[in-house]
Amino acid sequence: MPSSRLAFPITCRHTAVMDEHGLKQAICDVGRRMYDNHFLAANDGNISVRVGPGRFLCTPTGVSKGWMTPADIAVVDDQGRQLEGQRPRTSEILLHLEIYHALPEVHAVCHAHPPHATAFAVAGLPLPAGFMPEAEVLLGPVPLAEYHTPGSEGVARSILPHLKNKANTILLAHHGVVACDKTLEQAYFHLETADMYARILLLAQQVGTLHRLNESQMRELLAAKGAMGLDDPRLGHPAAPLYIGENFPPPAATPAAVTLDDRTLERLADMVAERLTRK
Repeated sequence: MPSSRLAFPITCRHTAVMDEHGLKQAICDVGRRMYDNHFLAANDGNISVRVGPGRFLCTPTGVSKGWMTPADIAVVDDQGRQLEGQRPRTSEILLHLEIYHALPEVHAVCHAHPPHATAFAVAGLPLPAGFMPEAEVLLGPVPLAEYHTPGSEGVARSILPHLKNKANTILLAHHGVVACDKTLEQAYFHLETADMYARILLLAQQVGTLHRLNESQMRELLAAKGAMGLDDPRLGHPAAPLYIGENFPPPAATPAAVTLDDRTLERLADMVAERLTRK
């Protein structure tokens, strides 16, 4: 029987190191927060945590993430085989394991459908960079992974190029958002930040013209990010593009021209004349 103490100093809130039962409760707390913030509907979404070599906690399938208890949390190995738990593990565990295998420093993964960020994924757009300092520092580039059937190995493979670029938050085309980090709290906060940023962009587009931060401003933000010890694929790589999603906002659609034949024009003229006569 494995020890209840964690092999890694995983934290949920600040620096409190939890035993395995405490971390199961933390997963339930994050699931409830995701549900209450409308990042999920019904039984959507999944959460996992790496607790030791070849040992991961994950949410069950077919259960609302807002109503879970610690007894619902499953335990799987590094191939996704279930080791413990009274409910079957999430069908999307392969997506989580791909992240853990590619990024040894990552200990928590959250997948959900926050509506504003997912709107970009459905529209086939990454989250555009260069509009808000908070998004650049806390998230960095948020790319778009190509679509594959949820739960399939294709979804896991689709995020590999972005994991190599150290993305902590990735949009899944026509699907949702996956976020990861060293702690459960940080992984969840990436979902919050991504959705708030997406919401602000969509609102700003309705208010007026959007203007990106210029290159000098972006370089200054990245230098500050590096000084804080935060990773970013653009740090130390001068040739790396500063911006993604440069096709946002899309150009305004030009109204289609309407051509009316002579007979239709005559009928419209007759209708207008008739109404004027009645007045």
